[in-house]
Amino acid sequence: MKIFRCDHCGQLLFFENSQCTRCGHTLAFLPDRRRMAALALDGNGVWRVATRGAQGALYRLCANYRTANVCNWAVPHHEASELCLSCRLTRTLPDLSVAGHAEAWYRLEIAKRRLLYSLLELRLPIASRHDDPERGLAFDFLADPHADTGDAVLTGHAHGVITINIAEADDTQREQRRVALHEPYRTLLGHFRHEIGHYYWDLLIAGSWRLDVFRLRFGDEREDYAGALQRHYAQIDDGQWQRAHVSHYARSHPWEDWAETWAHYLHIGDTLQTARACGLSLRDTPFASADTQPPRGSFDELMQRWYPLTFALNNLNRGLGLADAYPFALSATAIDKLRFVHETIAEAARNSRD
Repeated sequence: MKIFRCDHCGQLLFFENSQCTRCGHTLAFLPDRRRMAALALDGNGVWRVATRGAQGALYRLCANYRTANVCNWAVPHHEASELCLSCRLTRTLPDLSVAGHAEAWYRLEIAKRRLLYSLLELRLPIASRHDDPERGLAFDFLADPHADTGDAVLTGHAHGVITINIAEADDTQREQRRVALHEPYRTLLGHFRHEIGHYYWDLLIAGSWRLDVFRLRFGDEREDYAGALQRHYAQIDDGQWQRAHVSHYARSHPWEDWAETWAHYLHIGDTLQTARACGLSLRDTPFASADTQPPRGSFDELMQRWYPLTFALNNLNRGLGLADAYPFALSATAIDKLRFVHETIAEAARNSRD
């Protein structure tokens, strides 16, 4: 995540801000420009970017910004949709009259917008089901039914539709599930990153020349998926997954290995971008040498910056009496899989520019 400032008064902003706390200007994220902007009302629900450099660019606030206060993105004035790029991807909402559901929706949209920001930064293709009925993306946010009326909602992906159980937006319930499943790390944003990995597997790997390389790295995805998951949940975590995977769940099936690795890559990239934007640099570490600096933007450069940052993050957390911020140790095989994700995304970005 980049660091944003109010372009009217210079106040530091969070990505979720909707109003500058210093000058009071209305703020919105502009997905077409990938930045936060201070807005001035131009009349009839149209807003003008309040900076000279934007040359008076016109926008409308997302309908979910205006009416539900769950969004802080804007829509370019020339677009017909009342919803922003992120909100128009949400296909199904839980019953908002139920206590707690509106708050869960708000948290889900925050996580989704952070995901969309990363996808925009990586220049990955993003299309809604409306724009591409066959291969477009949609999100269903669903609540568990009453115990006597049906099975629990399963978070997952199927043919471009990502379903998130809104219970994952509740910190207490999510932590209970993390402990029950013996996971070192479980976040709402992590769910979005994982499930979007399945979507991009269909989009970037299936049917492409990369499929054969994928099978060499991750295994044959034609293995029975349901049977693989059944075996996984019946097993006791013996720690052997650390030899070749980023998580225990990644060991269950090649598709899950890919999705977990994809999510891990987004985790690394976003954290490093935030650290760099904050001006954080680590000197005199045993992880890097001035004589062997890899090319800027390469995977090797990414990992060379990642190792000292995780060391610092974990030590800072331990100093505060908290658990490690990064409770992982990457093997050479897992790193090779991350490199494959990096190369796949880089190729997709090049194709988007052609």
